[in-house]
Amino acid sequence: MIWAMRPIVIAANWKMNTTPADAGELARAIAGRTREPDVVRVICPPFVCLAAVRDAVAGEGIGVGAQNVHGELAGAHTGEVSAPMLAGLATWVILGHSERRRDAGETDEIIGRKLRRAVDGGLRPILCVGEQLAEREGGRAEEVVATQLRGALEGHDPAELARAGLVIAYEPVWAIGTGRNASGADAGAMAEAIRRVLRAAGWGTLAEATPVLYGGSATSANIAEFLAEPAVDGALVGGASLKPDEMAGIVARAAVTAAARRAAAG
Repeated sequence: MIWAMRPIVIAANWKMNTTPADAGELARAIAGRTREPDVVRVICPPFVCLAAVRDAVAGEGIGVGAQNVHGELAGAHTGEVSAPMLAGLATWVILGHSERRRDAGETDEIIGRKLRRAVDGGLRPILCVGEQLAEREGGRAEEVVATQLRGALEGHDPAELARAGLVIAYEPVWAIGTGRNASGADAGAMAEAIRRVLRAAGWGTLAEATPVLYGGSATSANIAEFLAEPAVDGALVGGASLKPDEMAGIVARAAVTAAARRAAAG
């Protein structure tokens, strides 16, 4: 029953929203309404808001994450941010988000290099994978996700990634901001498929111990459906993470799941 021992993680991805002037206030509001010790909480603001959020949630037990990191330590990469630059600002990082793949043309190879830098820099990675609508309708969803996983994880030591606290987020890209909805069953099935890929890659029991989050338009209204799936261990929350009421509802439901799993584990 390894699933009962995996942490429940709720990570807020603020995307390109908030400014240094208002990010701290929002972070404090969320922190004050989500004090659930059984839930791992993370807020990932824009780079320019990292310091404000870090200061606002100090002592609240909330992790602060960056939304991206470069695959090199330094150099002629205008506008980019490297892992060493995040020291003291963030302890988590999102990698391979579907919007980075779309807008910046990030490939699995590039994401794999970023994963290397994140781990070396002491950042806990949230690795995103997911399929487009045409790929799902073509019956290729699991194949696409498997290819993304293998590409990003190639050359990485499973034990090292486990020590770094790797989290995988499944993003059904077709269900993000489109009005279409993925079901809990969709998310649960893909989480199981993700762990099959890890097992096939030689991860052994580490595959079962790796948290898998749902990352497709999670809200307080639908989070219970996803957390009811034993293979799903939380959510990477987008638009709803900008609303304290929504985050309060999501984290409260996550705490119920965490308590139930703890009880099941004995």
